Amino acid sequence: MSPNVDLVLVNPGERTKIYQSLGSTLTAIEPPLWCRLIGGYVRDRGHSIHIIDAEADHLTADQVAERIAQLAPRLVAMVVFGHQPSASTQQMVGAGLTCRAIKARLPEQPIIIVGGHVAALPERTLREETVDFACNSEGPVTVAQLLDALKEPAPPLETVEGLVYRVAGTEGDADGGTIRNNLAPALIKDLDGDLHGDVWDLLPMEKYRAHNWQCFGNLGARQPYASIYTSLGCPYKCSFCCINAPFGVNRYRMRSPDAVVAEIDRLYNEYGVKTYKFIDEMFVLNERHVMAICDRLIERGYDLNIWAYARVDTVKPHMLEKLRKAGFRWLALGIESGSEHVRDGASKSFTQDDIRVVVQSIQAAGIHVIGNYIFGLPDDDVESMRATLELAKELNCEFGNFYSAMAYPGSPLYAMAVEKGWALPEQWSGYSQHSHDCTPLPTEKISAAEVLRFRDQAFTEYFTNKRYLDMVAQRFGWETREHIEQMTKHSLSRALLESGMEVLAD
Repeated sequence: MSPNVDLVLVNPGERTKIYQSLGSTLTAIEPPLWCRLIGGYVRDRGHSIHIIDAEADHLTADQVAERIAQLAPRLVAMVVFGHQPSASTQQMVGAGLTCRAIKARLPEQPIIIVGGHVAALPERTLREETVDFACNSEGPVTVAQLLDALKEPAPPLETVEGLVYRVAGTEGDADGGTIRNNLAPALIKDLDGDLHGDVWDLLPMEKYRAHNWQCFGNLGARQPYASIYTSLGCPYKCSFCCINAPFGVNRYRMRSPDAVVAEIDRLYNEYGVKTYKFIDEMFVLNERHVMAICDRLIERGYDLNIWAYARVDTVKPHMLEKLRKAGFRWLALGIESGSEHVRDGASKSFTQDDIRVVVQSIQAAGIHVIGNYIFGLPDDDVESMRATLELAKELNCEFGNFYSAMAYPGSPLYAMAVEKGWALPEQWSGYSQHSHDCTPLPTEKISAAEVLRFRDQAFTEYFTNKRYLDMVAQRFGWETREHIEQMTKHSLSRALLESGMEVLAD
């Protein structure tokens, strides 16, 4: 029987298992970048595609399986990248449930699983999940070649670059079968031609929404919304980051400014999108690239609300006026720690004064700042974590993200944790910052429970601080202040704190 469609790409759901109550209204729902990139690459090569965004459409695993049954595809690609690199591992929860549901409904349906987490642990993923194939790299080339191979009576799987699969007709090992891990393909160079991601016609555009904080002062502007990319990868080597796991190298690839702005033109004119996220792990890095995009956006006068990532040591004061005119309303800075010693250990070598000057410069230009902070980095103790919180309160950024240190698969910190035998989460959901079973890394001085307790208390202390709330009321109005006060009433259930576990690192 011929398939109705060659490829169905699935963005897994199950938000409540990752975000608890926060997932219903406060967090963003973003267009799935890598479903778009893989889908566009495959469609350009003559294959028919369909996208199921289970997150946006609030589909259960069984509902996805039923849609797959109706579509009868040649191949299902479970795409597990998440909204940012560290989200890939937590997305494995919904991905695993959905793969099991598909196989229960359709035992013979071929499934490949792709993503940052998968690329970091390809053979383990193949052994643990109910899938036929895994991908050890970024995905588009592997999926396209696999589709071609599956059209053959005897699929030549050994020719599919980046494919991880079980070898038939050989004696299995103790882990459930001999696995072949093909060499990864070369990284795609022509991002404009090959990774354009122009499959917006296949997505439920009316379902996507921005984070609450991006629209402080106008909370009704969270929709319509879109996230796009201007670059892939990152040249830095922060110990806690897993962004380069699917790429295999610390490399920074850029789209042309013309292609980026052409995509915004389409989203603005066809879908009315004015609110955007630039997904790049490091957008404010290459000044020529950034300024060229800004110049083109300024020419159009779209009055956009964009947020993007930057580093303290890549933000140049002379760039800020143009960024603001182009529509950048928020920049997210990885401040990480209030201790210079702890930051050095995480490969973030800038001073407290550097941080203060850059934050003040950004705010003076009329751009809001999101400060990102991490508690429980390897050199942390209670005193250094308190220093981080005090720095956050001093900087008084318009928003703050407070994280517990996690050894995400694909990061140097994960390799260190495995080598040293540190306790890691028992389930992939434990890598989510907001899940019930969230399990941060312990350090040599503090337990995982102490880290998590401090993180949760720091969140409350920051967002209920009178100085912060007064600033919010002044800049965004009383409605936003009241919204934040309601936000802080969301209480996260934490198994680690309820059980009183106090596991120290060896």
